[in-house]
Amino acid sequence: MAHKKGVGSSRNGRDSNPQYLGVKKYGGERVLAGNIIVRQR
Repeated sequence: MAHKKGVGSSRNGRDSNPQYLGVKKYGGERVLAGNIIVRQR
């Protein structure tokens, strides 16, 4: 958890697994599937 936390903790502190999706969702609303996946996880 510490490894991933350091990679992306400023944007998604509660999500440590779907970091990549979280970043995409924040920086782009074009990913509809990403939004759903992030919310589900």
